[in-house]
Amino acid sequence: MKALALFSGGLDSMLAMKLISSQGIEVKALHINIGFGGSVDKSALMKKRAAMVGASFEMIDVRNAYLQKVLFNPQYGYGKHFNPCIDCHAFMFKTALSMLESEKASFIITGEVLGQRPMSQRNDAMAKVKKLALDEENLILRPMCAKNLPPTKPEIEGWVDRDKLEGISGRSRKRQLELAAKFGLEDFESPGGGCLLTLESFAKKIRDFIKFDENMEVNDAQLLKYGRHLRLPKGAKMIIGRNELENEFLRQLKTDKYEEIKLFDLIGAYSLVDSKIEKEDLDLALKIALTYTKNEQGKSYKLGFKDKDYQSVAFEDKTKISEFFVN
Repeated sequence: MKALALFSGGLDSMLAMKLISSQGIEVKALHINIGFGGSVDKSALMKKRAAMVGASFEMIDVRNAYLQKVLFNPQYGYGKHFNPCIDCHAFMFKTALSMLESEKASFIITGEVLGQRPMSQRNDAMAKVKKLALDEENLILRPMCAKNLPPTKPEIEGWVDRDKLEGISGRSRKRQLELAAKFGLEDFESPGGGCLLTLESFAKKIRDFIKFDENMEVNDAQLLKYGRHLRLPKGAKMIIGRNELENEFLRQLKTDKYEEIKLFDLIGAYSLVDSKIEKEDLDLALKIALTYTKNEQGKSYKLGFKDKDYQSVAFEDKTKISEFFVN
């Protein structure tokens, strides 16, 4: 017997996998990468944590399909910001269910707890997820709160011992911490949202992007994670790295939609602007880029854009730039 687990990397999903692997069932943890799980790659850490509870691990990249099918047209709408939680969960389950045959697995598990999250972990929300995911065979099992829900096929068929599952509900973490101590789990994430789509600042970036460009691609979405995002008066987008790590991410994610502002011998932040930027916005972008370098106030410097060189002077007061910030 084998189960596929939706694995967020957190304690609840680790415990769910442990409850199933402890029954002699093979478990494979799937981290469904929709592209909005954070700005740091934690795949190595998640693989380690999956192994701690007796599971193998695989990252499943669905970023392009998620943008095309879920993010901008959710059947059940959004949460407080830009988070289509019900449709998102259903999409993840549907992805995992489609893998059952190729993985020679029999059912799906998840670390969800009834009543823990207000939008996606209510009884009615779970029913909507089940319908959208096309779980007609009743193969989605939630080991952490199974005793609060009707039996699923894995329980009815005796693949899983229901008596060894949990009946947790609500937001208290007491029982989870008791189970973590019981199983000797010390390395796990503190509970938190984890999804950038639930953050107001990130939602603003998405809304700003699609206002000017309805064709968001995977790299566009990834670029939203890094740097200061500005919208200039004539509509051009500008992104400025906040540190060397972000500078490198921006270099790697640059697409044909953007051009970098060359600093030549200056030391400063890496900047991208729309490749089709108008002259008025470009003049402003050059001043902003220069402001985020080590420069002498009042001195003119040479900067490059595409195949041309320009002279510019930095702002004396950085606060003038704040009016253009998207976030």
